[in-house]
Amino acid sequence: MKSKLSPERRNELMLAYEHKLLTDTIPFWTKHSVDHEFGGFITSVDRDGTIIDTDKGVWQQGRFTWLLSELYNNVSANEEWLQLAEHGIRFLDEHCFDPKDGRMWFQLNQSGKPIRKRRYSFSESFAAIAYGEYAMASGKDQYADKAEVAFRQFVDHNLSPRNVVPKFTDSRPTRGIGFPMITIATAQELRQSINFDKADEWIDRSIDAIRRFHIKEDLQCVMETVGPNGELLDCFDGRTLNPGHAIEGAWFIMAEGQHRNDTQLVQLGCQMLDWMWERGWDSEFRGLLYFVDLNNKPVQEYWHDMKFWWPQNEAIIATLLAYDLTGDEKYAHWHTQIHDWAHTLFPDAEHGEWFGYFHRDGRLSSSLKGNIWKGPFHIPRMQLVCSRILQQGFALPR
Repeated sequence: MKSKLSPERRNELMLAYEHKLLTDTIPFWTKHSVDHEFGGFITSVDRDGTIIDTDKGVWQQGRFTWLLSELYNNVSANEEWLQLAEHGIRFLDEHCFDPKDGRMWFQLNQSGKPIRKRRYSFSESFAAIAYGEYAMASGKDQYADKAEVAFRQFVDHNLSPRNVVPKFTDSRPTRGIGFPMITIATAQELRQSINFDKADEWIDRSIDAIRRFHIKEDLQCVMETVGPNGELLDCFDGRTLNPGHAIEGAWFIMAEGQHRNDTQLVQLGCQMLDWMWERGWDSEFRGLLYFVDLNNKPVQEYWHDMKFWWPQNEAIIATLLAYDLTGDEKYAHWHTQIHDWAHTLFPDAEHGEWFGYFHRDGRLSSSLKGNIWKGPFHIPRMQLVCSRILQQGFALPR
């Protein structure tokens, strides 16, 4: 298989990722999402940036604040980015924590009044990386402390939930891959931004959990949901695989292997990518399917065969990083497949940024550019990380 990532192609891709990040993606969100009246960011916008819902997702407050600070620290000391990061930090501080228990809300109205809180605590993980990167950008040490507190709240609540009514009974206990993989990414970011001294410990613990419970060598699969000891659960939830999610975790582990010069971790990440690419790639219409069944049975979720934006973003990163770390031409081929298909379908040439939701055959499902789930995170992170891989040869800043 002839490589499609020649030096000329690498340079072309590097410039394209960086150009789109800085002239398309970031300007779209800084123009349309900043709430100058109530603070924070509104991400529920139509294709031209028109606001269609003013509620604010707390995930997106942390994610965009992290991104703005990350750009300021590692791309250019643009004062506008720092000011907007401070704008996000203020909203996080003033509105996103419940004073009764210290946990974070999930959804607020425009003025910052709480609407709901989830049983899980991923809001805290995104606040942690926002505080950490802002501490580095601003030089304000108190935000490094806040980053560590938010990280501790994130892991403590996921391990021992407090003051929440369980969603399920104890008839079928489960564990999901989401918590350990997000722990890896959060600890990696905090290691870089605030020199978090517990980062390696939490990363080791999380990779071990994924390896012990979710990696199934005999099935050549990464399980999304398993029993407490990694047992397979023969039900809809237990059989449902999320290829994009597993591929996201795969590149986190590859990046950790690169950081440590640990070829076994690189191989583990590549193995996860290999298995889930084979299960998730749509050979008929291209792109990654959202859900597939372990045993090729029907999937319960009705959006299982849709093409969402973020799994494609994660696959673009993972295939490029795998090629950069191994030189295996298979990954160059896969990267070209996913990059070319996604960049033909998702970007909006008229108004900028990406559409988020397509039917399996490539028909646009919704004109939304953002909502409580989609905002300035997966696409700009993909553009930033890929340009960094191509320019510097590694995925995370050092």
